[in-house]
Amino acid sequence: MTCAPKYPSIDFGSVRNGQEGIMKKNLTFAAVALSFLAMTSCGPKAFVKGQYDDVNRENLLNDQWSETDMQKAVQDLVASLMTSPSINGAKKMPVVMVTGLQNKTSEHIDTQSIMDMVRVELMKSGKVGFIDKEARQDIADEYNYQNSGMVEEGTKKGPGGQIGADFIINGRLDSIVQEVGKDKSVYYKLTLNLTNLKSSMITWSDQKQIRKTFKKKSIGL
Repeated sequence: MTCAPKYPSIDFGSVRNGQEGIMKKNLTFAAVALSFLAMTSCGPKAFVKGQYDDVNRENLLNDQWSETDMQKAVQDLVASLMTSPSINGAKKMPVVMVTGLQNKTSEHIDTQSIMDMVRVELMKSGKVGFIDKEARQDIADEYNYQNSGMVEEGTKKGPGGQIGADFIINGRLDSIVQEVGKDKSVYYKLTLNLTNLKSSMITWSDQKQIRKTFKKKSIGL
């Protein structure tokens, strides 16, 4: 009697199913990996490395009001104001108070920063004195404290000794935005006025105009 060798039986259906399962797992893993790569490459990127830059270098990173616009406008307007008879021809140092700047643009612009720069540049000339409108409440509170009995009599300060302003400076910022095709134009006009508080007459007024042009990039370039 001849004994035929016995071989293990192979269930080819199970093998095929197992291979399909492995392929499905591999495909799923590949899809997840590709999705992760797409998210990391197309999503917002964090700025992790920086360096100091020259604040006087022109900034045209976008089409919004920038520090370069502010610097150019303020410098020219202050130079104009310093030549006006109200300042240049004054017999004594004029006392000025900076008030508000109206923002008539469609952008959120810190107009206080613009007027602060106007005040600082004027004070650098040494020809103009300023009253700090924003400090009035702090000054009034300090008067109350110094008159509370806590301060030595000879060093107390009180109401009645402040100097009144001769002029106020206010103004307005306007803009016009035009966009045709791939071209965009942004125009700004900063106007400042110097008003005599006694007569309420505007004794000086000037404006600085700025126009910037931009071209939209084509997709993929």
